[in-house]
Amino acid sequence: MTIALLFSPQGSHSVGMGRELAEASAAARAVFGAADAALGWSVSGTCWDGPQERLDDTRQTQPCLLTTSVAALRALQERAPLEPAVVAGHSVGEYAALVAAGVLELDAALRLVARRAELMAEVAVDGGMSAVIGFDRPAVQSVVDAVARPTELVVANDNAPGQIVISGLREPLQAAEELLRAAGARRIVRLPVSGPFHSPLMAGVAEALAEAFEAEPWSDARIPIMSNVSGKPITDAGRIRALLAEQVRSPVEWSACVERMAQDGVDLAIECGSGAALVAMVKRIAPGIRGMAVADRTGLEAAAALLSGQPVGVPAGAGR
Repeated sequence: MTIALLFSPQGSHSVGMGRELAEASAAARAVFGAADAALGWSVSGTCWDGPQERLDDTRQTQPCLLTTSVAALRALQERAPLEPAVVAGHSVGEYAALVAAGVLELDAALRLVARRAELMAEVAVDGGMSAVIGFDRPAVQSVVDAVARPTELVVANDNAPGQIVISGLREPLQAAEELLRAAGARRIVRLPVSGPFHSPLMAGVAEALAEAFEAEPWSDARIPIMSNVSGKPITDAGRIRALLAEQVRSPVEWSACVERMAQDGVDLAIECGSGAALVAMVKRIAPGIRGMAVADRTGLEAAAALLSGQPVGVPAGAGR
């Protein structure tokens, strides 16, 4: 098997995430304990007990997702041999990928994600993001180009065929939504985020993050990381840092990341985190890649059994 480890994005969070993993694994419990200590607030309590309103706050969502993703990874490593060929995370999930690849220690990643979340939550821009279901990227791009300048509205995430996210100022975002509906988009969903992430409107966040990166130690990746920005594998610490700062104001090229994994021979993708959003995307982009999700005890046991060479009676995508 050629394995890719994937780490869950913002939007996949839910109250209770990670609880079963912590109950099943001492290594996962240790990750939650480390996060509580590093950030000085109860990451574990917010993940497991909410309330939903608190977990939905970007300033809590992002550190909670990082913690849950790394806890899932450590739980799996505790149970089975794991030698991934590549790692990748979607948006904030890329920070968990950095921990998995040995680029950042967990405490450093937690501090940086907490800073990232704070900066993103504080952006004083009246804007947002919408998922467009049923149109490919060129069709969505043509509408975006027709209603606004690139500084006001952009294609922000290329998640999978027929699943494109746009991001920008509220008025052009609404105008694009109306045109896309009229053109026959199957569904348009306004995302529950606090601003126009992955757009040029986040330039100030990118600059502040680059400064924050200076305070933490970085290492070259032991395992190649698929960059959200380039859609290509990288290992050099300096290049990783530069692209990671750009990530908040650049499109997430998730389709390109998965296509490259398929070209490089990946045949199993294991999502570590909350839910199985990335597994579903992989299935649409590269149907030949099997997907599993380690989000709960069932998913953990199924993935560990497969990695250990035992019969697996749980379908791909278990743990959703």
